[in-house]
Amino acid sequence: MMKLSVFYKLTVLILLISIYSCTNSQSNIKEDKQLLHKADSLLTIKPFSVVNKKVLPPSEDKHDYMSIGPYWWPNPDTPDGLPYIRKDGEINPETRNNHTDFVEKSNFFSAVKTLKKAYTISNKKKYANKNIVLIKAWFLNDETKMNPNVNFGQYLPGDSEGRCFGIIEFGGLTAVLQFLEIAKANNFLDSETEKCMHIWFTEYSNWLKNSKLGMEEAIRKNNHGTHYDVQLLSILIYLNQIEEVKNYLSTTTKARIFSQIEPDGSQPLELARTKSFSYSVMNLHGFLELVRLGKKVDVNLWEFISNDGSSIKKGYQFLVPYLLKEKKWPYKQIKSRRSSEEKLITDLKYISKNLKDTSFDDVLEQLNQKNNNN
Repeated sequence: MMKLSVFYKLTVLILLISIYSCTNSQSNIKEDKQLLHKADSLLTIKPFSVVNKKVLPPSEDKHDYMSIGPYWWPNPDTPDGLPYIRKDGEINPETRNNHTDFVEKSNFFSAVKTLKKAYTISNKKKYANKNIVLIKAWFLNDETKMNPNVNFGQYLPGDSEGRCFGIIEFGGLTAVLQFLEIAKANNFLDSETEKCMHIWFTEYSNWLKNSKLGMEEAIRKNNHGTHYDVQLLSILIYLNQIEEVKNYLSTTTKARIFSQIEPDGSQPLELARTKSFSYSVMNLHGFLELVRLGKKVDVNLWEFISNDGSSIKKGYQFLVPYLLKEKKWPYKQIKSRRSSEEKLITDLKYISKNLKDTSFDDVLEQLNQKNNNN
């Protein structure tokens, strides 16, 4: 009777695993179809370019990228609305139109990412070829190329022509770099394009390291500094500056982790924002990107722990009870945190699969059970 009971339980368990695997497989197939459909729609689009904006930047050169600080609004107390005033977390629609490059840039990075994924899952060269066309238009073609700087990013009408905060808007460059690596590995990136992209990224990385705005962003103590590291080091790895990357991760990035994350895992500079949960997740995601880069050069950031216990892992542990709704988030969050929760779950899955750390597997299982019950 006991043997029969054990056999029955094992049979049920195997059946449940089979159903779960089948469901996941069907879900993945559906997602892949949707992605390929989206990629197909991109095959006929016109290339994106900084010269398409309606307003000239202060340099009067349309090849210079330009954007307005998203949380800055016309001043209601002055006739001309200048200088703009800040409303943290509230995006001014004026910063998201075709007067600047922000929307064009975002659409470009999104297209590159989609086409990159489409090529990866289908191995169809049409997606890669389109990506090369888009990349050459944005970076290399004389008529449409972007100059390798962000001198006029997140400028403030009536106050400044450009601020260091504009640099974070180029986090999407990592998708471009990843695609270029894929293109080279599969021998469909011509040598001239590869050479010119190396030149562009060399000039841009020099601007990041040596310009006034780049140096200001490098010492920012919150998510801006974290994502500056992601951007710079991604480029340096692409340029094969491995020793520089290893030294940077082991010194500057290590110090950044310990200064931003408290021993209990909280991130005070992100918790002070009006979208505190979102910014906490955003900053941790940046650190996880740095962990990924560290793996490429044999620097294990995931295992870095300060003398008082600060670590990237602690940052994720701090957020888990709020993700599971075991605790109510006590800090300000003026917008929905759904997308941030989804990003957090994706990060936990990455930690389990790619870092071989099972610390959050129970959390993922609890979340999966909740989803199945809803």
